[in-house]
Amino acid sequence: MRFLSSGESHGKALSGIIDDYPSGVDIDFDFIGNELKRRQSGYGRGERMAIEKDRLEILSGIRYGATIGSPISFLIHNKDWENWKKKMSVSSSGLCCDNDIEKILNPRPGHADFSGYIKYRFDDIRNVIERSSARETAIRVAVGGFAKILLKSFGIYIYSFVEQIGGIKANFKNTFNKFDEKLFILAEKSEVRCPDEFISEKMKKTIEIAAKKGSTLGGKFTLFAKGIPAGLGSYCQWDRRLDAKIAHAIMSIPAIKAVEIGKGILSSETSGISFHDEIFYNKKEGFFRKTNNAGGIEGGMTNGEDILISAYMKPIPTTAAGLKTVNMKTKKSEISLMERSDVCAVPAASVVGESMLSIVIADAIQDKFGKDNIFEMLENYKNYMNYLKNI
Repeated sequence: MRFLSSGESHGKALSGIIDDYPSGVDIDFDFIGNELKRRQSGYGRGERMAIEKDRLEILSGIRYGATIGSPISFLIHNKDWENWKKKMSVSSSGLCCDNDIEKILNPRPGHADFSGYIKYRFDDIRNVIERSSARETAIRVAVGGFAKILLKSFGIYIYSFVEQIGGIKANFKNTFNKFDEKLFILAEKSEVRCPDEFISEKMKKTIEIAAKKGSTLGGKFTLFAKGIPAGLGSYCQWDRRLDAKIAHAIMSIPAIKAVEIGKGILSSETSGISFHDEIFYNKKEGFFRKTNNAGGIEGGMTNGEDILISAYMKPIPTTAAGLKTVNMKTKKSEISLMERSDVCAVPAASVVGESMLSIVIADAIQDKFGKDNIFEMLENYKNYMNYLKNI
């Protein structure tokens, strides 16, 4: 399973294509719609979220509510396009001169503006802004919705919660190693997706303080994948290691600067005797671990424990107060671009993280059990699970 996306932030629409999605899967469009709604929610989001009401328009790959094995293509229309028709026109007709559209030349530190302007030899940073915008993640969440629907057939579920915003941190050390569904139920009720109600209020206040200063905030979110069988991924080649694929996928989310698998950071300061998850066995549970410091992955493969990922997000580069920069033409000092933006998007990023993790695991499931149709995949999965029980 793979996907491609296209479209600009203020263009007419975003589009997505999913290839190698199995046939015979019943698609719950309401579920995908709710996933898109979850991405748009969260305390600290900007004005754009009040404008857009993301909805999927399916173009191909589905008939009578079920997938047919051909590429699934879809659109998510941008309502804000109505306000940007001239600035983002595909045609040059109606423009008499360069002065018709004001060019942006003051790149934001921390954004793609500077490097993109140079790489593609532009004379207007707007060309960079439109595609590098996190608006593109709406497509990822839609694709992630399809992946989650597929994974549900195998009893696999993906969850997330926010652990930190700015300097405000929650402490979930006692529940970090093992899955606790209560955390995610509470996270869904929180405006900042934090399961701790007291910490959630502190996070909201720190977002309000940042907004008053014209600044932004980053943070940390945690992802869990439950119901994962041992043996997904491979140690045979570097690009088949599942932890490498997951790290790639999560790092590809705009503003993510670090990814941790299990207690990976702690591992650098802990002895082998203390860190590694010892293996136990009984007839009822089979092979199991009492800890999950490895985050469910050893040697590039799943070991049967929950997959546990932490992602660290930097503050959004677009700040109301602006940052010192240089005009790309005049070389004179200026203040960076101040455009409509979020103050904090960590809660939304956690939903995008769920989607990217779902896509990688769905691909690994297909690699292990087949990709053509859901019926054959489930047959192969059942045989494999019986094999695991009888080892």
